[in-house]
Amino acid sequence: MIIRKLRLQHGWSQDQLAQFSGLNIRTVQRIERGQQASLESLKSLAAVFDIDVSELATEEPMESTTTITAEEAEALERVRDLKAFYTHLMVFVVSTALMFVVNLMVSPWYLWAVWALAGWGFGIMVHGIAVFETFSIFGPKWEKKQVEKRLKRNL
Repeated sequence: MIIRKLRLQHGWSQDQLAQFSGLNIRTVQRIERGQQASLESLKSLAAVFDIDVSELATEEPMESTTTITAEEAEALERVRDLKAFYTHLMVFVVSTALMFVVNLMVSPWYLWAVWALAGWGFGIMVHGIAVFETFSIFGPKWEKKQVEKRLKRNL
């Protein structure tokens, strides 16, 4: 989370951070997802961000500029969910358009692409409902109630 926060503060993409640090983009992605980074990777990232490597190596950063609040972590998670939904939506639009083109070229008398559109469209709808919390059947109140139930006490 610290790496992601610093990267976003600089306005860099993961690809740009990988280029600046000399790391592989997959390494940057893994580190941002919370996997353990090697000391060499941390040194490269610390040099790019012009901070001490100890700030990245410890779980509790020394400086408040690299600390992630619960609110920031929640916002980062929300943005990740939105990005995943919009990516899913773009892939859906492009793929179904290509399916219709192929459908019309191969068998214009039967629109089989409609079935793919309907099935995948339903999946997009469910994904959107979950991301935008249109119906909050399993929303924050439900989550709190379930946690309290398992802890057998109020939060």
